[in-house]
Amino acid sequence: MRLRYAKRAAAQIDAALAYVAARSPQGARRLRARIETITELLPRHPLAGRETSNPLVRRIVVTPYPYLIDYRLTASEIIILRFRHAARAPLS
Repeated sequence: MRLRYAKRAAAQIDAALAYVAARSPQGARRLRARIETITELLPRHPLAGRETSNPLVRRIVVTPYPYLIDYRLTASEIIILRFRHAARAPLS
């Protein structure tokens, strides 16, 4: 199964990593590694995330960090839709 990032999700990840890096370069490296671990897991375990109120979207927590990844499954790919801090209100 192929993994793809929506432009918005890629920009949100970049923005979060830049924010963390400005305060802790080591923290940003750890966060990036955790995001990569989770996104590498998804093609092997596409149902790892929990269902959301939108039946087409699943969500996985970037534990131990307070970030959420929303993604959609299709027959051939996983699309990372959004990346946000858990304390922030979801975007429409």
